[in-house]
Amino acid sequence: MKGYVDGFVIPISEGNVERYREIAEKSGEIWKEHGALEYYECLGDDLDHEKMTSFKKMSGASEDETVIFAWIVYGSKEERDRVNAAVMADRRIKDLMKAGNEPFDYRRMAYGGFRTLVRA
Repeated sequence: MKGYVDGFVIPISEGNVERYREIAEKSGEIWKEHGALEYYECLGDDLDHEKMTSFKKMSGASEDETVIFAWIVYGSKEERDRVNAAVMADRRIKDLMKAGNEPFDYRRMAYGGFRTLVRA
């Protein structure tokens, strides 16, 4: 099955959510302009469940943090590689990612690329 997804889980301070949203909206436009098929950034809402590992626990989020769950959809891994190279070379992304401008600690972000297993 064709398709490829980059996925992210990011613990973030509740106080930085609005700044993150601003960056995510601009980033989504740039990713799609370069060829991403879909771009999602979701804010944790219903995260605590008994008898399961919560996203907050999995990500190491503290009491004053929530979790961003995000993914970007591409047609293939090769297309993902092409799009990401173009995005990382885009001056607008470089401006958004200036040191000291980050609304979260990148070292705490979980990231991975995933082959599509099922698409319904």
